[in-house]
Amino acid sequence: MKTLVVGVGGMTNGGKSTLSKSLHQQIPNSCIIAQDSYFKDDSVVPVDDSGFKQYDMLDALHMDAMMRDVDSWRRDPDSFLRQRGLNPERPAPPVDTEVFVLIVEGFLIFNYRPLNELFDKRYFMEIPYDVCKRRRSSRVYKPPDPLGYFDGHVWPMYLKNREQMESAASGIVFLDGLEPKEELLAAVYKDVCQEIERLREKD
Repeated sequence: MKTLVVGVGGMTNGGKSTLSKSLHQQIPNSCIIAQDSYFKDDSVVPVDDSGFKQYDMLDALHMDAMMRDVDSWRRDPDSFLRQRGLNPERPAPPVDTEVFVLIVEGFLIFNYRPLNELFDKRYFMEIPYDVCKRRRSSRVYKPPDPLGYFDGHVWPMYLKNREQMESAASGIVFLDGLEPKEELLAAVYKDVCQEIERLREKD
């Protein structure tokens, strides 16, 4: 049994979730672990001097819990899928050729060193400031974004996190989130499939 860990990172509303879900639908024996599922309770997220909740930081996330789930998948991806009802009827795989793919999706996945070190493939979705702000304003969050939150916290933290990411992580393929979704999917899917085939052929 062989494994492949794919990271799909990117800015808020950049298209990372859409790409990850599409990849998952295309790739057999794959599953998604999404960083947004590990936010801490709103009551414990710190507040800055402007009164903005500091959600765009690693401290706002249960990264230890996320890593436990990633490690659980790495130990036995087949059992991980079965336990979550994602692959209940699959027969036992042929050990020599089976490749299981984990898609880890999130806005800070490359900023957390223990997680970043596990990726075999890294993709980062990006869009311009104005598009990002427009998309963000059209979505409803719980709790909702307060007035001025995007310019006062979200965008400055994105720029800071991106700088840290680029200094700490290598091998990231940057993707233009304004490109047609089908073209982005086709390019990433082809790249991932080539890696799957390489693993299958590897002794």
